[in-house]
Amino acid sequence: MVNKTKNNIEEIRVRFAPSPTGPLHIGGARTALFNYLFATQKKGSFILRIEDTDKERSDQKWTDEIISELVWLGLEWNEGPDVGGKFGPYKQSQRLDIYKKYLEILLQEKKAYYCFCSPDELEAKRQDQMSRGLAPKYDGTCRDLSDQIIQKNIKEGKKSVIRFKISQKKITFHDLIRGDVEFDTGLLGDIIIAKNMETPLFHFTVVVDDFLMQISHVIRGEDHISNTPRQMLIQEALGFYHPIYAHIPLFLNPDRAKMSKRQGDVALKDYHDKGYLPEALINFMVLLGWNPGTEKEIFTLQDLIKEFSLEKVQKSGAVFNIQRLDYLNGYYIREKSIGTLTKLCLPYLQEFNLEQYSPKNIEKIIEAYKARLKKLSDLPQMVDFFFKETLTYEKKLLTWKDMGDSQVKESLEYSSKILSETKKFDKKSLEELLVKEAETFNSKNRGYLLWPLRVALSGKEASASPFEIAEILGKEKTIQRIQQAILMLP
Repeated sequence: MVNKTKNNIEEIRVRFAPSPTGPLHIGGARTALFNYLFATQKKGSFILRIEDTDKERSDQKWTDEIISELVWLGLEWNEGPDVGGKFGPYKQSQRLDIYKKYLEILLQEKKAYYCFCSPDELEAKRQDQMSRGLAPKYDGTCRDLSDQIIQKNIKEGKKSVIRFKISQKKITFHDLIRGDVEFDTGLLGDIIIAKNMETPLFHFTVVVDDFLMQISHVIRGEDHISNTPRQMLIQEALGFYHPIYAHIPLFLNPDRAKMSKRQGDVALKDYHDKGYLPEALINFMVLLGWNPGTEKEIFTLQDLIKEFSLEKVQKSGAVFNIQRLDYLNGYYIREKSIGTLTKLCLPYLQEFNLEQYSPKNIEKIIEAYKARLKKLSDLPQMVDFFFKETLTYEKKLLTWKDMGDSQVKESLEYSSKILSETKKFDKKSLEELLVKEAETFNSKNRGYLLWPLRVALSGKEASASPFEIAEILGKEKTIQRIQQAILMLP
């Protein structure tokens, strides 16, 4: 095949190619999203490829989690390890014979060679180069060994790796996000492309797979931009075309450092488990790096398929703002019907005895806190008082403004009396009754009656209204809690 950029594209084909060596990074999830949006909008193909040639660190459980989390996000791929496709297999560990074939071509054509330098020798050379102010790179000691010496070393079992010969030249490519990018390959040194014939490495396998899977565009994080010239040289050596590249900005912590576990969660599953909704994460992730050019901030996946474009992806890093994610998640929570939201919330309430309430009352509990939720995992701490027999809280929490203990006690006794006498115990009736009685108790401020009552029922400084809480608790438990609060007072 003649070397060329894949400009005359018959079909858009992109890939997301994670390594299953740990949980899916949220930055990786955004890369998958950008690939999915680009391919779907262009009516192309989105391929999931698992790059698991790192035998020591790769684990099937991480492959399973990656697939599970991408499905949870709502992304669908046309080809992959779980759905198959005409260019499979889609796990690199199942493609070793394919890589071996192309390694042999490079070795036969003297474009790659066996390197027998030991790690100690390489480190000594590296330190020497650095001491002389040089950028460390392989010095080519084994580059031109004779076939006889190579065979002799192999026969003697001398440890080796396979290096690719980097030709010294300027290499330029057009990045759809960053424009023209130029590298001086003379600074790279010959790179290792395989530990042995059975263990190929990243730079090599990705080139072979992208060619054989007919990938048209490589959309990936900017941390891969320095890998591109290495991979383009391997493509040229094998007679492959160059895919079109687009390198998207990285996620940054608020201090603009690269996003790390030390400053917060980095795995997509962490956000899933905490109760962030997939719609919110999709909306949040796409706006980290992509600017729609309008004031619009709420996007469904279908909206994004119509509106997304690589041309509007920014070059600079995107600061990960958790408050922004909380805002978007709260919006999508409020958009849910109470039935749907209840189903989503139930797994977070399993620590409680839910059977003490009817399904309808469980819905009422969640409805009462729907507007307050930023993420679903916040719910247990907000509503735990519904499931307790006795509440524990500071007595002073019952006090509204300048009330003394005797006034708080009078307020609670007043509430207990009127609630004991009422027959209607639904939220609407309770609100009408208590607001009226609160004005009777203190014409200046309803809080003198309603604050102590709300705290007595919830034991919290912030909670839903006493009307909502009382309806859910029921008359008997409501009166019981008021009496428990009165006993706390002298």
